[in-house]
Amino acid sequence: MEAILINTSGGLTGGDVIEWSVAAAASTSLCVTTQANEKIYKASADTASVSTSIQVGEGASVHWLPQETIFFDQASLTRRLDVDLSETSEFLAVEAVLLGRKAMGEAVRTGFFRDRWRVRRSGRLIHAEDMRFDGEIARISEAAAVLSGQVAFATLLYSGPLSEALLPRLREWLEGSSGGVSHWNGKLVARLVAPAGYELRKILTPAISVLRKGAPVPKVWNI
Repeated sequence: MEAILINTSGGLTGGDVIEWSVAAAASTSLCVTTQANEKIYKASADTASVSTSIQVGEGASVHWLPQETIFFDQASLTRRLDVDLSETSEFLAVEAVLLGRKAMGEAVRTGFFRDRWRVRRSGRLIHAEDMRFDGEIARISEAAAVLSGQVAFATLLYSGPLSEALLPRLREWLEGSSGGVSHWNGKLVARLVAPAGYELRKILTPAISVLRKGAPVPKVWNI
């Protein structure tokens, strides 16, 4: 099954709150995506909040594939992803962010963005990360250890029985791109960066297909 999440407000600004909850029962398969890019607009006060909770039953599969988040200048966002996996379940997630839209001449100078992931399997923590941009985002992102001046970036996570087998195939697809992939603790994690959203999609779309064992990205991505 495929579920398409819709934010009828058309975007988020300071103080807005969205909470998503996804549950896949045993031996089911679910792909969750979004109808369009999520837009995070300038905040005059407060911080927008997006929280996602995902539960995956025994032998079930969930692919969390939202389209890119577009973060505008002076926006403020806290985002959280909490995942509870069963011992035999499969999980694939992508989160991609664009710091403004380069084709529209937009640039992000300042803002606040925090992204927190916690993934557990049978109650054991198998993946944790926190990313935080606070203040002068343009200056921070120039650092080679951050984005090296790029404005589009994504994280891909796969945890399941094929994680080790998929590693060489994903590395082959990513060869020559700005990014890399690692395998440990029963999971794959890939980090991708690009100069703009279009270039990021050209890398991200085939990478997702590899981790979906040849299945394409959701059709709504191409509308």
